[in-house]
Amino acid sequence: MPHWAGGVHKDRTVGAAQLGQLGGAAEARGRIAMSFMRSAAVALACGLAACSPSNTGAPALNAAPPPAAAASDPANTVIMELKTGRVTIRLRPDLAPKHVERFKMLVNEGFYNGLKFHRVIPGFMAQTGDPNGVGTGGSKYPDLKAEFTPTQFERGTVGAARSGSPNSANSQFFICFTHAPSLNGDYTVFGQVTDGMIQVDQIAKGEPPPKPDIIVKMYMATAAPQ
Repeated sequence: MPHWAGGVHKDRTVGAAQLGQLGGAAEARGRIAMSFMRSAAVALACGLAACSPSNTGAPALNAAPPPAAAASDPANTVIMELKTGRVTIRLRPDLAPKHVERFKMLVNEGFYNGLKFHRVIPGFMAQTGDPNGVGTGGSKYPDLKAEFTPTQFERGTVGAARSGSPNSANSQFFICFTHAPSLNGDYTVFGQVTDGMIQVDQIAKGEPPPKPDIIVKMYMATAAPQ
């Protein structure tokens, strides 16, 4: 609760002679106070108008947050079909433009269709993208330079797999089952699952799994079957 300045005011006793003087002075002070209050009200109204969102560009208090970028960006949205259903991945060219460019190119070439999830660790991640199916292969294109960012690895985060060298990512990628802080700053984040993590959760586990699941088909949202 606010505290009034000066604390608690005590009563004061005054004489009759002083009352008249005080009355006249009080009336004068009242007129001055009313004039001051009217001026202050006008100044406040003008100040509020000058500082309104329309004049400053600041968001209104009740303004809705900006829409999610993924919802209206099919050019950076990938559909991955698994045997259990579809998974939607929003790519992040704002974080890793070169990785996204490579991933989209491979998706459009059909590179990932039929590839195995060769390394799937419960409570960690599911890895795929190796045409050899064992974790040692890649595409015909050169390796990519790291695009590390402070972006954290959380459930559904899509990251680029690599060897011991930071600049060795190529075609392999992984999807996190949960947050993985040990990866933060050491692996490139280039996407996020926005729908279908329940399908990812059902991918066969193992290193390698006894019966690996595969990517049935992967394509850009702009090329989705009608």
